[in-house]
Amino acid sequence: MANANVRVRFCPSPTGNPHVGLVRTALFNWAFARHHGGTLVFRIEDTDAARDSEESYEQLLDAMRWLGLDWDEGPEVGGPHAPYRQSQRMDLYKDVAAKLLEAGHAYYCYCTTEELDERREAARAAGKPSGYDGKCREVGAELKAQYEREDRKPIVRFRMPDEAITFTDLVRGELTFTPENVPDFGIVRANGAPLYTLVNPVDDALMEITHVLRGEDLLSSTPRQVALYRALAQIGVGNGSTPSFGHLPYVMGEGNKKLSKRDPQSSLNLYRERGFLREGLLNYLSLLGWSLSADQDIFTMDEMVAAFDVKDVNANPARFDLKKCEAINADHIRRMDPKAFADACTPWLRAPHANWAPEKFDQAAWDAIAPHAQTRVTVLSDITANVDFLFLDEPARDEASWTKAMKEGSDALLRTARAKLAEAEWNADAIKAAVVAAGEEHGLKLGKAQAPVRVAVTGRTVGLPLFESLEVLGRERTLTRIDAALAKLAG
Repeated sequence: MANANVRVRFCPSPTGNPHVGLVRTALFNWAFARHHGGTLVFRIEDTDAARDSEESYEQLLDAMRWLGLDWDEGPEVGGPHAPYRQSQRMDLYKDVAAKLLEAGHAYYCYCTTEELDERREAARAAGKPSGYDGKCREVGAELKAQYEREDRKPIVRFRMPDEAITFTDLVRGELTFTPENVPDFGIVRANGAPLYTLVNPVDDALMEITHVLRGEDLLSSTPRQVALYRALAQIGVGNGSTPSFGHLPYVMGEGNKKLSKRDPQSSLNLYRERGFLREGLLNYLSLLGWSLSADQDIFTMDEMVAAFDVKDVNANPARFDLKKCEAINADHIRRMDPKAFADACTPWLRAPHANWAPEKFDQAAWDAIAPHAQTRVTVLSDITANVDFLFLDEPARDEASWTKAMKEGSDALLRTARAKLAEAEWNADAIKAAVVAAGEEHGLKLGKAQAPVRVAVTGRTVGLPLFESLEVLGRERTLTRIDAALAKLAG
């Protein structure tokens, strides 16, 4: 049921290239907002100056635009809660931290890293939880003065309530975290810089976010955020409500490990460079934890939006399967309007992808072969190697293909095929009949007979439908290439 009050956010950090796990999170938030007729807030969490970069920020915006995941508030769009980059909201976080301190929801913690490590080790040795032990919760004036004489720089730590935190996760159901497992946590560094643990809930509260859909790796931080939302409500930050949470399943890569930014197949840029359709990639990524129905893997984004309910997301880890991703993309290519497909291939028919001189490109030949190419390619970049035989003076020789196809007797087969092709009408059906007839004379079925012809003319053992390809290439060029192959076999 539509609910225009739904407000979700996608809030990546601008570090490195966007990866498919991040895209899956953006997609689910976008689909949820669109399904309900709600609002998608695009927020940039760029408070880590050491890791964030302007280049990554631009890549994030470019990725969202390419994917077609439009946002209602955020960079380039604006909105009532601007600015939407956390690096531009620092004064706001400083003010909130001061209010939390004043109200007793936070306190200064003077513990050094060495002291914390020592106490954690002792807790582990005693079989106790090793989180912060609350030592600085009640620091008297005398001890505080001593710490300051020692020039200790305190962090600000949030005071967790001494009671269990329970919430209902939209994916996993009711979850309870006990106090000993959720210790007090830092919200402001010793240098005064706010931490993610503060800025994320503060922005959610101020931007009136109603639902937080994010990765399972952040689940352990949720009870801390729930407690912080409640404290923010008490000091008058936000509208007093706590968002509903839904934690999306891990995306697993090779070897039963969580897919990470370091995995080559996780980079969104890889899929763009290979020529995946955004519709195909998003279709596959939506299946990592959700499905439209048990018997339908291929669907449009409109169909996803109409059906998407976060309660249908599966809590179990989802495995990233590149082969299935490619197969789904291939299905979307087959569904394209033929002209749209031909136009989409344009970048791969030009430098630096194309291995032919620009003046050798023949638009009429491309127009003729494109419908056949559309039935065979998996990603758009496949097109370059599949059609280069049309635009090169000589086919690009693949020695492995040559060795595989040119068996004993191939020269005789090629001579017979050449003779029959020289006399055939020049259309796909007649060309096929000529090759079939040549094979019959040598006791070969079509598959065996056409292999030497394909390699002689296109340079490869696999490619577009052979007879349609030869029709587009033309009789003269086909016969010339067979002659060249015969000369190579004789030499």
